[in-house]
Amino acid sequence: MKPLADCKLYTFVDTAYLHGRAPELVAQQLCDGGSDLIQLRAKNSSPDEIHAMAEKILPITKRANVGLVINDHLEIAREIGADICHLGQEDFFDAGFKNVSELKTQNSKLKIGLSTHAPAQAQRALDAGADYIAIGPIYATGTKPTAKPVTLDYVRWANENVKVPWFAIGGINLQTVDEVVGAGAKRICIVSAILNSLDAAKTCAEFRKKLE
Repeated sequence: MKPLADCKLYTFVDTAYLHGRAPELVAQQLCDGGSDLIQLRAKNSSPDEIHAMAEKILPITKRANVGLVINDHLEIAREIGADICHLGQEDFFDAGFKNVSELKTQNSKLKIGLSTHAPAQAQRALDAGADYIAIGPIYATGTKPTAKPVTLDYVRWANENVKVPWFAIGGINLQTVDEVVGAGAKRICIVSAILNSLDAAKTCAEFRKKLE
């Protein structure tokens, strides 16, 4: 995969939005559309099922020089040789970890990304050595229905204060992406706006164009 600093479009194979499609087929479409990173998120699947999906997706992302991110499951990320594991605040800090180095085995190239929902959480994640952070949800989103939107104010704060790569996430679509970019975001995560579209690759490419 390319360096995180050069990654702009972060997309998802989220099993809640596959609507019967094969995960690896969607992964190929996301690669074709110009994704830099693809996260496998399968909240209702067993570890064995996630492992099997990840093993099918990894050769596709590797061929396309796209980074594969495993959501929540550190062991699976390690076992299959994924590029990144993404963890929520509760999966990291509430589990007793203080620094991402605690999750990295010797000679491991595995990177760790952390979710953040406020400047104080961002600062804590940065102090913990996160390789990147996610900033959001910017808008109300069906993927996290109970989460309160952090608004563009958080994007502006991140633009001024965060030095590691960061990605705006949450409810971003083709109608709102310009204002997110206008507030200072150089990198974005898109879930439902791509996975619910009629042509995932084409919609991916449209987001990509907005970021160039």
